Amino acid sequence: MRTTIITAAVGLALASQVAWGAAPRNEPVQPIPAVAVTEPAKVELGKKLFFDPRLSKSGFISCNSCHNLSMGGTDNLKTSIGHNWQQGPINSPTVLNSSLNLAQFWDGRAADLKEQAGGPIANPGEMAFTHELAIGVLQSIPGYVAEFEAVFGKSELDIDMVTEAIAAFEETLVTPHSPFDRWLQGDDGALNGQALAGYQLFKQSGCVACHNGPNLGGTSFQKMGVVEPYQSTADAIGRAAVTGKDADRFAFKVPTLRNVELTYPYFHDGEAATLEEAVDIMGRLQLGRVYSDEEIGQLVAFLKSLTGEQPRFELPILPPSSNDTPAPAPFG
Repeated sequence: MRTTIITAAVGLALASQVAWGAAPRNEPVQPIPAVAVTEPAKVELGKKLFFDPRLSKSGFISCNSCHNLSMGGTDNLKTSIGHNWQQGPINSPTVLNSSLNLAQFWDGRAADLKEQAGGPIANPGEMAFTHELAIGVLQSIPGYVAEFEAVFGKSELDIDMVTEAIAAFEETLVTPHSPFDRWLQGDDGALNGQALAGYQLFKQSGCVACHNGPNLGGTSFQKMGVVEPYQSTADAIGRAAVTGKDADRFAFKVPTLRNVELTYPYFHDGEAATLEEAVDIMGRLQLGRVYSDEEIGQLVAFLKSLTGEQPRFELPILPPSSNDTPAPAPFG
């Protein structure tokens, strides 16, 4: 019953796309594609794991803590809060539409969502657990054992099963049917004049060189600070941390602009508090262009038109711990 909610929402979005018009516009940006849920039981299991804080040492932090689905898939903090209130080193990117990215994390160190899902669990500055301890907790919960057996055909859990289920859920977190998508599909009334002028300026300025495709980003790594150097107090060095190449220093995955009005603050270090500030900085540092207040207003109006339908589903009821489930250590 619960899994049909996702499927029904996708069906409505797809039907809406068909109804928008038979002549979609030829643009360097495409509408967000609808998702087809082929394994609803795995998605439902992944949803429970996404919301379950017992995958952390404290029993307090879940995937949703930093990728809050009520807040655009982020936590709206400059850098996230980890175990024992540790300050994270980097801004938390949105999980929404993340399946459309060429890789995960700002530096692209995870090839896909499955690989990404295992990282925070074992990171001492985030969920501060180990994969082995997390599996031990899940294995001690009869409800989870039964559900994993139903989905994967075996009752002996491993981390690959956990991350595969979480990734399956995250792949459903797409946001179609934004005003801009409706305009792309031929609905002339979907954008007001200011947003339309902002999109034309967005193209003319060359922003689409990096922010293109259905996700308006997420498909390349680019240097932060092309025309002027970017001043940051953050320690993150970007793609160079993965490749070891000095040429990749301060090259970060181009973030998606989908739902960008919800995912403040901006940039890998969260230093831009508002969209207006982010647009001004990107214009000067990446394009060598100083936008007027009117132009910034137009670009922001366009960016706000990229907010799509947020994922809607019934919150999962997590299976209860057993007497054998290890107690959390929130202050350890």
